[in-house]
Amino acid sequence: MCLGIPGQITAITDPTRMMAMAEVSGVRREVNVAPIVTGELADVVGKWALIHVGFAMAVIDEDEAEKTLEALRGLGEAQETLEAMAAGDAALEGRA
Repeated sequence: MCLGIPGQITAITDPTRMMAMAEVSGVRREVNVAPIVTGELADVVGKWALIHVGFAMAVIDEDEAEKTLEALRGLGEAQETLEAMAAGDAALEGRA
């Protein structure tokens, strides 16, 4: 399964290699935008994309990006809760 994280393309960093800066949840990283370019390279600046292993894989709208980010935050909180529960169970088993 592949998981794409929503990020907003903020600038073109290397037009020859089709690289751009993307902001993903406040973290900036360079990504390859070749998979989403359909016209002028500069047209991707400001767009939201699903980022996976350093590539912008698909253009999405801002609403979809926000919903996906919220779902990912929820998954992270659920994972933390499950880990805390597992740690609590392990502690209880150690006392028995």
